[in-house]
Amino acid sequence: MSDTLDLSRLDRMMAGHAGQLGLRYVAHGDDWAELGFDYKPSLAMNAENGVLASGPIISLIDSACGFSIAAKIKRVRPMATLDLRIDYVRAAPPGRAITARATCYRVARNVAFVRCLAHDGDPEDPVAHALATFFFTGD
Repeated sequence: MSDTLDLSRLDRMMAGHAGQLGLRYVAHGDDWAELGFDYKPSLAMNAENGVLASGPIISLIDSACGFSIAAKIKRVRPMATLDLRIDYVRAAPPGRAITARATCYRVARNVAFVRCLAHDGDPEDPVAHALATFFFTGD
């Protein structure tokens, strides 16, 4: 197993649903990963006020959590989201990019535990925070 994993090169993980949302790699470290997406009117829950819907934020958080696990274990393993609890602190305003930073704080034999914070530019003023548990479905 390599000591480094270049998450920025995992383009195949940003295809499909993630690609439709416009998810993009931002950065990563030994046990954390940041992903983001730019505001698009099509992601708003209400065309009149432009506030982002929760679905894209949920997908962003879930994906960032998975990337943080890969960063921690230094490889990509198949996994399923076992539990994802998200607390929305405030509405995501129109026109702002959203970034999620997830940190994998524990990995057991078949389960990984992650914390995540989503914000629109200021991590001290989050849009949402989350706790997640993932189950490894294979090697």
